[in-house]
Amino acid sequence: MAIEGVSNWASKVYDAMKGAGITAEDKMKTAEDVTKLAKISKAFVSNSLVELENKGYAKRVARHKAAGYYLLK
Repeated sequence: MAIEGVSNWASKVYDAMKGAGITAEDKMKTAEDVTKLAKISKAFVSNSLVELENKGYAKRVARHKAAGYYLLK
């Protein structure tokens, strides 16, 4: 499902996260985990996660080792 107002890479990351059920804080994953799910480079995933966060589709939670991400919409 393509979401409006974001790049194709961000849409691909969104679809991968949605398909894996990363839709709640207790199911959040790191950027590294999302990279494996989306099967694209970590740089594209990182930029896409920032884009999704800025558009209100994803939430970033700072943790000790690595930040976690999950979808809001």
